[in-house]
Amino acid sequence: PMTVIVTAVIAELMAVNPESGLAMAFTVVMMAGIFQILFGVLRLGKYITMLPYNVISGFMTGIGVILIFLQIAPFIGQETPPGGVIGVIKAFPNLIANINPWETLLGLITLGILFFCPAKLKKLVPPQLVALVIGTAISLIFFGNIEIRTIATIGEITPGLPQLQMPTFTAENLRLMFVNAMVLGMVGSIDCLLTCLVSDSLTRTEHKSNKELISQGVANLITGLCGGIAGSGATTATVVSIQAGGRTAVAGISRALALLIVVLWAAPLTSGIPLAVLAGIVLKVGIDIIDWGFLKRVHNISWKAAGIVYSVVILTVFVDLMVAVAVGVFIANILTIERLEEMQSQSVKAITDADDKIVMTDEEKQILELANGRVLLFHLSGPMIFGVAKAISREHSAISNYDVLIVDLSEVPILGVTSSLAIENSIQEAIDAGRDIIMVGATGKVKRRLEKLGISGLIAENYWMGDRLTALKAGLQIVKQKQSSSYKNLQKPAVPSS
Repeated sequence: PMTVIVTAVIAELMAVNPESGLAMAFTVVMMAGIFQILFGVLRLGKYITMLPYNVISGFMTGIGVILIFLQIAPFIGQETPPGGVIGVIKAFPNLIANINPWETLLGLITLGILFFCPAKLKKLVPPQLVALVIGTAISLIFFGNIEIRTIATIGEITPGLPQLQMPTFTAENLRLMFVNAMVLGMVGSIDCLLTCLVSDSLTRTEHKSNKELISQGVANLITGLCGGIAGSGATTATVVSIQAGGRTAVAGISRALALLIVVLWAAPLTSGIPLAVLAGIVLKVGIDIIDWGFLKRVHNISWKAAGIVYSVVILTVFVDLMVAVAVGVFIANILTIERLEEMQSQSVKAITDADDKIVMTDEEKQILELANGRVLLFHLSGPMIFGVAKAISREHSAISNYDVLIVDLSEVPILGVTSSLAIENSIQEAIDAGRDIIMVGATGKVKRRLEKLGISGLIAENYWMGDRLTALKAGLQIVKQKQSSSYKNLQKPAVPSS
């Protein structure tokens, strides 16, 4: 995703400013790095990685499928057709028709080494390195007179360090550069942390999101200064590193040093590595990264979980990783909210008699019996998220014949805005009907939420109470007063009309 966005940024800036467009594009890369550093400093990383496992499994499997498809062409001695997975599928008959048997043999030898490498040897040397050395040696010794596609086929690596690029700004393009840098920084952050999640799944460890963002931002800042394209988490390289035994930052540093050596001095030594050997290594990575263990069991969990996994896989393979994750998280969150709503709806209870809907003391039950249905105890418990608002309105509307409404929030730790407004509507309906309102147990954040929304102004100050028993006693007293007042009104003689 980063390469695509940087390409678009370069094209856009070159179109508006041909002279300085390229320098401005490198400046955008630097600015994107600064944004990533800010994201890390502000500790926003944890919000990006709040993903359910079925989404993680889906995009891991999708990445594995992509790696397999993209290595088919080089594995059999062909150029990878443009268009990603869809391009490979369309060109598949032509690829098979023009298969190169010698390069395919090299690829199969590489896969054989990776699959059947002895466990004792794996502990000493990464099997990928063994396959790379043996595959290259076979190519040079036995296939020296046969045309084999190698790294040199792709293009020559020019040795040397890049020239530094100074930040370049123009007033008329500053807004465009700022927006592009923000988008680049956000996409890079998401891509980086998604790679971290893949790494966590493979290593059974937990990364530090904010530290990752800061280090990624510093790297992109330096990359822009060197005239390079912005980077993010390299999933393929990460998985290969892990499978080769990498577990610490030393693995990444070693890889960077190896690339530096290649760029400065050893480019000619790598030019003879066959592409089929590299394809075989990456093909094995793709097979291993697929979450086979979870895919075998997901059907036993629920059809919804399976649907999310396969939806994310399909979107990752045929659309885009970011789109796949966004859709997967959205669907998973909707289903989670639905389940929470069902559970929390059972925690909204309108009580007028001493039943077993909630646990009450004998004295509380006695007061409700004496009230004879004229006191409505509206008991809420647990987090009141927005999905519970309908249950609040439904439960309150189910009972209409009462004199006192007691809203019990003693067991509510979190009160959402939507649920607060639903409570306000219930209170307002009761007030309009001439009923008295008593609020119980609203403390801390819950009380502050009610105060900020102006709901506290609907209830008399002396009707805010700390415990349910006191509120029930006050409610019973109000009922008796109303009944006494009604009785006196009935006893008054009718005034004769003149």
